Amino acid sequence: MKLTIESEKEEDGRWLAEVLELPGVMVYGQTKQEALAKAQALALRALAERLEHGEMLAEPINILFAAA
Repeated sequence: MKLTIESEKEEDGRWLAEVLELPGVMVYGQTKQEALAKAQALALRALAERLEHGEMLAEPINILFAAA
């Protein structure tokens, strides 16, 4: 499963990072690196939550994060 993280700097200086394949996985950070790290952590929590509730993932778990 490849997860793509898209990031951009907001007008107020914060960075926004979003995992495109997981709707709702969107975070802010003070730096780009912080936003990317938070997005990765939230993506992993979202996937773990799905697995804990018996949801099957479309692809085997072999996660690769890629920046868009």
